[in-house]
Amino acid sequence: MRAAWKAAHTPVAGVPRHARIAAAAIPFTVLPSCVWRLGVLFVDHSAADSGTLPGWLPLDVYIVVLSVFSELLALTALGLVAAWGEVVPRRIPFLGGRRIPVAAVVVPAALGALALTALWTVLTAVTQVAGTTIQGDPLPADFPSEAGGWSSVWFYVCYAPLMLWGPLLGVVTVAYWRRRRHMP
Repeated sequence: MRAAWKAAHTPVAGVPRHARIAAAAIPFTVLPSCVWRLGVLFVDHSAADSGTLPGWLPLDVYIVVLSVFSELLALTALGLVAAWGEVVPRRIPFLGGRRIPVAAVVVPAALGALALTALWTVLTAVTQVAGTTIQGDPLPADFPSEAGGWSSVWFYVCYAPLMLWGPLLGVVTVAYWRRRRHMP
């Protein structure tokens, strides 16, 4: 297992040190918020806590799926420094062994970096400072940042690192583009 992990995540030649560090840091910027969310599973909550979720989607399932999905998405940043971000792994039928076009990686990664930066800037700078939800409504009294004390501290400690996800992804994307821009 360790050999497979190392083979899949070892940086390719020419990856700058700062890009390796940033790519490795990205999953750790997302992990605290996942831990915080999963902690909600162990707290009593009512159907009203589901907010605008569709009735067919239980809150517990949503929390687990969102946490797993966001962490897997964060792990894709490692592809910007590893071989599997440049060449499709051989085990993939029909495409295995082919070079991945630079634009096919850089465009979604750059858009993702911009979207994540904008999203977390809006969610933190605008909503938290203004004391409103994304829709502009006042934050409810039971919102985690409004609880006060250690609950609020824990919330901010877990969610503040998300503000780094977009900028770090941007750094890794630029390094990927610089390294691969002259490659076929």
